[in-house]
Amino acid sequence: MKLNKEEKEIRASVERGEWSITTKKSELRKYQEAARQMLKKDARLNIRISSQDLKNLQKKAMEEGLPYQTFVSSLLHKYVAGRLVEA
Repeated sequence: MKLNKEEKEIRASVERGEWSITTKKSELRKYQEAARQMLKKDARLNIRISSQDLKNLQKKAMEEGLPYQTFVSSLLHKYVAGRLVEA
């Protein structure tokens, strides 16, 4: 996964030990359950697209180091969450 400058700075800061997190067990359980629900893949989607679009998606996924189905799922999730930003 490619990181932008800000993300690289945050990663370096974490690696230097500049971050610490103290969380109550009940709060931690709440976040774990929210993450579990968000990551749960319980629905199937079948679509037909052009072979050229599929090739392009697979190429982009490879550039990101992801399986193409994971990449497509990520794109859809970002879009519905309002976080898909055009370059």
